[in-house]
Amino acid sequence: MRSRRNVLPVAFCVASCLVLLASGCGGDSESDAGGAAKPKRRQFLSMGTAPVGGAFPVVGGAIAEVLNANKGDNNWKVQAKGTKGSKANIRDIQNDKLELALSNSAISYFAVRGESGWDKNYDIRTIVTLAPNVAMFITKKETGIKSIAELKGKRVVVGPSGAGFEMFVGPLLKGHGLTYKDFSPLNNTQGGAVDLLADGNADAAFLGGAVPTGAVTQACSSHDIVFIPFDAAVRSKLVADYEFFQPFTVAKDKYSDLDEDFDGLNVGSMHLIASANLDDEVAYQLTKTIWEHRAEIAGKHPAGRAINEKNAARYTGTEFHSGAARFYKEIGIWPESEGADSAADAEKSAGDAAESKDAKAK
Repeated sequence: MRSRRNVLPVAFCVASCLVLLASGCGGDSESDAGGAAKPKRRQFLSMGTAPVGGAFPVVGGAIAEVLNANKGDNNWKVQAKGTKGSKANIRDIQNDKLELALSNSAISYFAVRGESGWDKNYDIRTIVTLAPNVAMFITKKETGIKSIAELKGKRVVVGPSGAGFEMFVGPLLKGHGLTYKDFSPLNNTQGGAVDLLADGNADAAFLGGAVPTGAVTQACSSHDIVFIPFDAAVRSKLVADYEFFQPFTVAKDKYSDLDEDFDGLNVGSMHLIASANLDDEVAYQLTKTIWEHRAEIAGKHPAGRAINEKNAARYTGTEFHSGAARFYKEIGIWPESEGADSAADAEKSAGDAAESKDAKAK
């Protein structure tokens, strides 16, 4: 006959195991054996923006706030972080230091192709296309500069060091017959560029972002500013050659020193990007939340108005994340051509680069 000394420990062990099973072994899963839902683990998503002075930090902060306030069943915490800008953001996504980031689509365009100074093809994807980055060269009236060709031999602010502005400034200059070697390039933030103009330490500056851009408004409030025009033929050719360039008319009421509408250029829309390895469902839920609460984002910054049926899924040269594309297809705004889902077909359907050619061949 078995003694109670042996039976009790065995019974205790069996009971303990049953309790553990009932409470759900393997706590990392999101459902138990019976399919009951469990709380999702907290997911921290860092979003890279840019230095203070442009639209990126404000727009990134707005998107993060809205995602956190409307996460629903998504147990995420999104934090917008100041960075050196698009170029640094792309590298940090590749190196798993950021999960999300804002970038200029011109810089992303060359990064995914490993061109224009990029050391390899960067595996990033678009989540949503945001506001146009409408940038131009401005100067004080007293300099007498009236064309881009007249920047030769001058001191010109061309963006923060390492931010990647050369990705779109370079083609602009080349189209007008100039290179960086033809003038003295200065690196500074947008706010710093306005200070250099004011002090006479710069002759011109390349400024822009969502319209109106604070730095351009600031310059107009302090000085008589001239908006240096783009050559019309060059502007048309840039739009035809690169997916990220788009014509953009700046209404004269946007800046006090404009006497008439300005034939400007979107030099690369702001867009939200992520690693191609971001979980498909996470990308889907991020896209869905941004879309469904786009009015809240627009209430925090006008750039949020670009999250609309015509623009959100617009191809700018960087493939969309599969999770984002899945959502856009569900709501019927994914631009398809003859039933194809490829990025190239999306570009054609969007109509924003109908005359574009393969920029890679350039």
